[in-house]
Amino acid sequence: MTEPLYNVLFLCTGNSARSILAEAIMNKVGNGMFKAYSAGSFPKGEVHPVALELLRNLNYDTSFARSKSWDEFAGPDAPQMDFVFTVCDNAANEVCPVWPGRPMSAHWGVPDPAEATGTKAEVMVAFTEAYRMLNNRISVFANLPISSLEKLVLQKHLDDIGATEDKETAE
Repeated sequence: MTEPLYNVLFLCTGNSARSILAEAIMNKVGNGMFKAYSAGSFPKGEVHPVALELLRNLNYDTSFARSKSWDEFAGPDAPQMDFVFTVCDNAANEVCPVWPGRPMSAHWGVPDPAEATGTKAEVMVAFTEAYRMLNNRISVFANLPISSLEKLVLQKHLDDIGATEDKETAE
């Protein structure tokens, strides 16, 4: 029996860094079980160049990456989402559109690397740290036995993932 394909939407305010990183990670670690998308409530209109550089350095194809509004995913022709995750505090506190199908949601807040200042190396460290946090959370999520979990148990797992301490993990 094959697992279903789950659609996952990562939301952030600007859709220029964290949600883009999350989309890339999920599409890579999701092992064909997940199709990830990203969007913003107030998209910046362009992806942060350091986010693109980091993804390219990690051998990701970045051709998917564009900053877009969450309105693209709220219409009748949009893919139906199974999961919606906010990855920044601003998006978690905003009124989100009503998503068709009533997907499960959770808040997985990550500090905004696009606000980092300093040298190029210091800014890259902020992006790398955001990537690490998102990769850890998404990897845990992608390995849950989703189809065999009851909805309330699954929601608890999603909330727990977002509340995890983001300490360095041994690889």
